Amino acid sequence: MGAVVGTLTMQTRQRRPSRDKLDDDLELTMVCHRPEGLEQLEAQTNFSKQELQILYRGFKNECPSGVVNEETFKLIYAQFFPHGGRTKILFLYLPFPFFVADASTYAHYLFNAFDSTNNGSIKFEDFVMGLSTLLRGTLREKLEWTFHLYDINRDGYISKEEMTEIVRAIYDMMGKYTYPALKGDIPQQHVDSFFQKMDKNKDGVVTLDEFIIACQEDEIMMRSMQLFENVM
Repeated sequence: MGAVVGTLTMQTRQRRPSRDKLDDDLELTMVCHRPEGLEQLEAQTNFSKQELQILYRGFKNECPSGVVNEETFKLIYAQFFPHGGRTKILFLYLPFPFFVADASTYAHYLFNAFDSTNNGSIKFEDFVMGLSTLLRGTLREKLEWTFHLYDINRDGYISKEEMTEIVRAIYDMMGKYTYPALKGDIPQQHVDSFFQKMDKNKDGVVTLDEFIIACQEDEIMMRSMQLFENVM
């Protein structure tokens, strides 16, 4: 989705004149899936109608069918990673920047977070709602979205196994590009440390409230959260 977000950033600065409603409707009918009206999406997100038009044109250009499956999402997301597939990003729970060698594993979890209906595809509405939260949502909204990213089985809790699965995948992507090189047990050490801080009642799972409170109380987590949008 890098091209879509980049287009939004560039064109909102230039303030291109908006089309009339007839042209917008004609554009929306040219794809297999027709998204909700722009007025409704404007009310549901933190984007203006003009910004939504820009986002939609970019989305349609990348995804002419109007929906994105996981494999297509991974290919599009890989556009974020120039210079041989590596880029410098900050990720929640990792208190330092790192270079990513392969974005596909992380893109899998990101896709699942955007796929709110769990039907194996992302519509424009799913994409723009998630993007609105990540880029312009309140801190709590961003934390809630990130919680759902970690709640892999969507049961309303984050288990240590779920946190370990995602964090280990991220460390695997880091590979040789960290300095100094990380030892094999570092991911588990980070999970143990953060999970202990979050699981206040020691019941073996982290609730949404526990997650939010722990993030707000921890300076490193808060700094990471403020830069979380860089992943997008």
